[in-house]
Amino acid sequence: MPPFAAEPGDRTAPDMDPATLAAWTKFAACGLLIAIAGREVCLNAERISRATGLSGGWIGLALVAVVTSLPELASGITAVTVASAPNIAVGNALGACVVNLMMVAVLDLMHRSGPLYRRIGAAHLLSASFGVLLLGLAAFGLLLGASDVRGAPTALLYLGWYTPAVFALYLVALRAVYLHDRSLATPQEPSTTHDGELGRAVRRFAVASIVVVAAGIWLPFLATELAQALGWNRSFVGTLFVALVTTLPEMAVTISALRIGAIDLAVGNLLGSNLFNVAIIAIDDVFYKPGPLLSDVSVVHTVTALSAMIMTALAMIGLVLRPTGRVLRTVSWVSLGVLLVFVLNGLMVFLHGD
Repeated sequence: MPPFAAEPGDRTAPDMDPATLAAWTKFAACGLLIAIAGREVCLNAERISRATGLSGGWIGLALVAVVTSLPELASGITAVTVASAPNIAVGNALGACVVNLMMVAVLDLMHRSGPLYRRIGAAHLLSASFGVLLLGLAAFGLLLGASDVRGAPTALLYLGWYTPAVFALYLVALRAVYLHDRSLATPQEPSTTHDGELGRAVRRFAVASIVVVAAGIWLPFLATELAQALGWNRSFVGTLFVALVTTLPEMAVTISALRIGAIDLAVGNLLGSNLFNVAIIAIDDVFYKPGPLLSDVSVVHTVTALSAMIMTALAMIGLVLRPTGRVLRTVSWVSLGVLLVFVLNGLMVFLHGD
């Protein structure tokens, strides 16, 4: 009799494989932990912004976006060191970019008072443009690595040439967005929050950040366990499942911001997280000792990088054209294109990943 087959006359469904059930349970628990901690990070960052008088947009880009992306950073470093799973690391970082951009379309679906792109500030075009540049660098690195161009110049020791380029462009992007935001923003006075309340917000922010990092370190092992239990390739698991769970903080922050009407904060967090996600690939390369990281991963990740570039370009078109109509009264044609690219990317990685 085949394993888990039902006895004659037994109307109950066969039980799930205990190993698979255990993997799913731990994966779900980790995702829930990240979502709760990520929301706490957002709430306390908002309190810090009000107490210090710092720009909410800048705090969202340089602080909230970085902290909510810490699971990708922690899981990526663990994947390329302890877990020896470079495909999980790269798939996670690039997959998180695709998931974040998919969330822009989800916001459009949830925003029932009108098309989302008519409410988003055009200032986000700058961070989106830098996102396209960083993703382009990652795609070049993946293609050159797939061609096994070992004679290609490396920046330092075992690092890929793209690592210092990504670091430099990320820092330029942060400064450019900061200066642009400062030129547009109205000066904001610090609130009358007591020092004790500010200190409490800082402490809660720090604790929540630690929880996010700790859960992120756990993720690569759970992803590997899932890949083995379900028989899926690691590129697909890293691009879809790990990326989905590690972007839960961004999702929690984004949905919370939409509910309170802070649409620019929601979109800024997603685009800012994408900038940091590409920088994570360069950080992972520093920790990956065998050689340039993008030379040892599946070329299918290029599809994810290009998909993220196309999705970002669609979002930028939406910011310029400000579409007013909705397809079947659900989402704009821009968001429909973003969702289509997201689905096609997942299908390609599932079918052709390692």
